[in-house]
Amino acid sequence: MSALFQTNVATLFARRPRPAPALDGVLRLDGVSRIYPGAVPKLALDNVSLEIRPGEFVALTGPSGCGKSTLLNILGLLDSPTEGRFRFFGAEAAGLREKELTRLRRERIGFVFQSFNLIDELTVAENVETPLIYRGVPAAERVVQVGTMLERLGLAGLARHRPAQLSGGQQQRVAIARALVGRPTLVLADEPTGNLDQDAGAQVMAVLAELAATGITVVMATHSPAHAARADRVVALLDGRIDGRR
Repeated sequence: MSALFQTNVATLFARRPRPAPALDGVLRLDGVSRIYPGAVPKLALDNVSLEIRPGEFVALTGPSGCGKSTLLNILGLLDSPTEGRFRFFGAEAAGLREKELTRLRRERIGFVFQSFNLIDELTVAENVETPLIYRGVPAAERVVQVGTMLERLGLAGLARHRPAQLSGGQQQRVAIARALVGRPTLVLADEPTGNLDQDAGAQVMAVLAELAATGITVVMATHSPAHAARADRVVALLDGRIDGRR
């Protein structure tokens, strides 16, 4: 990836607004467990305590089924602990109503997934625009924000392409653009390089590292030791428990 590309990513977020004063910037789990009901209940997380500081890049590692995705879902306000407490940037998550949870997900969190989750019928620009539509951003402002994001991520020339016309690395960069267009406080990435070749994976990792360097909190689940090593801290999970951390 070119130095110019990396500089553009850093420049885009260098002057981003800080979190609202009502939230303190810290993600904190205290004794969190998550049990999924069923004929045989599944213990996905078991008494997890973890604090993630603002602007920190944290990698979650461990074998499949160890609880990485469940932990990301709780951090992203998509799931709730069965036991324990979770404070989302200082706010007690259990005390938030669904309307407030939805607002926080839209305004403060950017999600990046292994499978890209792009809409095939939409162009690159339309895919990136989607979260702004849900947030009620006026059309003229959406055009400016989408154009700026695509340019900064080196995708401006692909704005009218559809996902099927792109390589895997390009699709993942579009997914990152969609996650970042609303200027989130937190980016959650679930195996973001899992479907990519080595070069494309390295590009995605460079973007995530640059985001953390500009003050955005990044939490990534990964099976790759090399990619985990790019993070500020590695938290290993095993059977739903924290097995080790660096």
